[in-house]
Amino acid sequence: MSASLVRRGLELLEAPAGRGKAPPGLQRGQDGPRAAGAARRRKVALEPRKNKATVKGRVVKSAIEEYHKKKAVNHLRANLQYMLKGQFVASKAVTEQVLAQNRGRKSKDRPPKKVAKKKPEGTVFTEEDFRKFEREYFGRP
Repeated sequence: MSASLVRRGLELLEAPAGRGKAPPGLQRGQDGPRAAGAARRRKVALEPRKNKATVKGRVVKSAIEEYHKKKAVNHLRANLQYMLKGQFVASKAVTEQVLAQNRGRKSKDRPPKKVAKKKPEGTVFTEEDFRKFEREYFGRP
């Protein structure tokens, strides 16, 4: 075989960018845009990676510390002391009005109406007063 024939065969197997694609039967398996992307990914995988999501000087926090930071805090004691420290006391009429405004309109939200207690019916006069009246009115001793 002559050198020119070998050169011509190699030119057909290469597919330079300027000439277009080589015939489908003569294409290599690795040529094309997918092969270039795969080669780039392989190259990146071999290099040591830096974590791009981190910020310079950032310290990794432990999960326990984060839990304790976000844990609910009971403010009851401090709130009670604050409320008891105050000197101002609202009048009963004002507190009743505020409670009435915050009450719902349903019957289950309404407190039962207070019924005035009836005092047991009795007399104003005592037994001694009746005896005195009898003596004066009827004349009995």
